[in-house]
Amino acid sequence: MGCAQTGTGKTAAFAIPILQKLYNQKTEDKAPRQIKALILTPTRELAIQINESFEAYGKHTGLNHLVIFGGVSQQAQTNGLRRGVDILIATPGRLLDLMQQRFVSLQHLQFFVLDEADRMLDMGFIHDVKKIITKLPAKRQTLFFSATMPTEIAKLSQSILSNPVKVEVTPVSSTAEKVEQAVYFVEKDDKKHLLIHLLKDKNIASALVFTRTKHGADKVAKELNKANVKTDAIHGNKSQNARQRALTNFKNGQIRVLVATDIAARGIDVEDLSHVINFELPNIPETYVHRIGRTGRAGASGIALSFCDREEKVFLRDIHKLTAQAIPVVDEHPYKMLQPSYEETKANHQKTSSNARPFAPRRSMSQRRWSQ
Repeated sequence: MGCAQTGTGKTAAFAIPILQKLYNQKTEDKAPRQIKALILTPTRELAIQINESFEAYGKHTGLNHLVIFGGVSQQAQTNGLRRGVDILIATPGRLLDLMQQRFVSLQHLQFFVLDEADRMLDMGFIHDVKKIITKLPAKRQTLFFSATMPTEIAKLSQSILSNPVKVEVTPVSSTAEKVEQAVYFVEKDDKKHLLIHLLKDKNIASALVFTRTKHGADKVAKELNKANVKTDAIHGNKSQNARQRALTNFKNGQIRVLVATDIAARGIDVEDLSHVINFELPNIPETYVHRIGRTGRAGASGIALSFCDREEKVFLRDIHKLTAQAIPVVDEHPYKMLQPSYEETKANHQKTSSNARPFAPRRSMSQRRWSQ
């Protein structure tokens, strides 16, 4: 069982040993290849990323690997399965579909990897995962990876692992050591102006911008393109082809900014990503750790900037509590959040007190004597 923050090399930790073991088992037998390793992951982007890692690490091994996921035609995937596969990387929904159609047999499986288990829970896939586990051979090696360990995930790990060795690289609450963090207090309506202002700095070579909603991602991308900042957005409403095209363009430097929701960004691994910008703070503090882990990967340096409006201060407090550190505040910027004036404070106080029973001060003894 591996527990480590994002960007610490979890994919290599399971991919390289699996490739080595399967390579050592290779024979000249021409019999059809059987699936011997299954890597289950929550999102299409992460599945593609893991498949690319197997491609790089196993280039000269002669082992076949295939990635399957939903949102696209299954024909190319079923054709690949018919040709024979040693290593299968899959998302839960598409895997179950193809298992039910008898395109996938797992009876020869030796290695099962459950990656990003906590995100499986967040995205509602945990029941699909449990169904898949019931179809696996009892005799197998199981590798279980999760950046965080909520109660339900801990229970799942106990049910599928037998005397596991636990490797915890860094605490769940830790943030990447080489990521420089800063927060800007800004009114909600001024966030887009602040973002455009910051992107005038050419030192921001590439930026992954996070929003909480799909609509918010599209809106931010539209504003940036209007300001002549080449931008695209990825989220669940985009087709797989559109998401992959946007990600490829971002990696190639054809667009400078990629705006993403948390689920869509899971698995994004962009080499030398200079900045992560939290346009909106996440309401789950662990998500902050996942977000900023997109930069500063594998020991590299990076910068994470966060915008915080009045309503998000409670989210910032929760992030400080989880990470046990206060994020430095940038005071000098043109869209600094204004503090309410004395008149506004007084008006708000009167407004909140208007329905309360008027307060009448008690009269002193001398006042009572004079009134008699």
